[in-house]
Amino acid sequence: MRLSVRDPHARSAGSRAAVRLFIGRGTPVTLRASQPSFLSPHPPTALLHIVPRTSTLLSLPAFSATLTSRRLAAQSQHRPFSSSTHRPWIWENIAEMAAEPTPEPNSQALRKYLQQSHDKIFESNKKWAEEQKVKNPEFFEKLSKGQEPDYLWIGCSDSRIPAEAITGLGPGEMFIHRNIANLVCNTDLNVMSVVNYAVRHLHVKHIVVCGHYGCGGVKAAMTPQDLGLLNPWLRNIRDVYRLHEQELDAIEGDKKYDRLVELNVLEQCRNVVKTAAVQGSYKKNGFPIVHGWVFGFQDGRLKDLEINFEKMLEDVQKIYNLTE
Repeated sequence: MRLSVRDPHARSAGSRAAVRLFIGRGTPVTLRASQPSFLSPHPPTALLHIVPRTSTLLSLPAFSATLTSRRLAAQSQHRPFSSSTHRPWIWENIAEMAAEPTPEPNSQALRKYLQQSHDKIFESNKKWAEEQKVKNPEFFEKLSKGQEPDYLWIGCSDSRIPAEAITGLGPGEMFIHRNIANLVCNTDLNVMSVVNYAVRHLHVKHIVVCGHYGCGGVKAAMTPQDLGLLNPWLRNIRDVYRLHEQELDAIEGDKKYDRLVELNVLEQCRNVVKTAAVQGSYKKNGFPIVHGWVFGFQDGRLKDLEINFEKMLEDVQKIYNLTE
């Protein structure tokens, strides 16, 4: 299986660099980076897309990959670069790619993998805890005294969007709720409880509804088939399409899904604004402010949909006024 990798941060085709490694028992894989600056002394963590050579670039799944020089040495049969361009250190601190084949069901290899993947979490946790103590000896003492986050994050359950990591926030700075397609349904006691607690007890200053391009939930909602238990949940997204049908029908291709992702975020923000907790707190305190953002896998950046919160609140309260 031969794969090519394109760095989505690339600004031009530029010169190419490739590395050949082997997955499993001698299956060759070629990784290619098309950005000249990818070989610079200080590349940031790079988001790479792995795609078949014969296909176009896939939007899903995008994931980060770590290729350290030691891993290359262990897995590669050939030196990938000439002496003038080979810089092993460029791969360090780029996130680890799982290049091993999936073990057979009910095999000894699978049981070993399950144990190792379990133990890895506790090893990482121990390392993290020790690092925090070194950085700040009072870190856990302060953390144990309670939380006063400024932000409530309502995001998608997609595992590729770690809220704290992409926003640069740490423990205690963000209250988080996640579900499929970042929906805020008034019949969902889970999300309603989160909003109520975050606003009335934690006194958050910002509520962020964050979707992401390439959302599987949005695409599933537009699939004409019976999805069982998911039907009533995804119907909320189909309702968003119905509300904006004329605009969406005029858009072709994947851009239609991207726009539906944005419109879904806007509608969920409106659902947040409809709640008594948000309306009451804003009238009394002047916060929280509701924001709609979208995360892009292509560049790892957040897009602010620039919601006019006060205008949205005014429009909502024509019908859903719960402050009187």
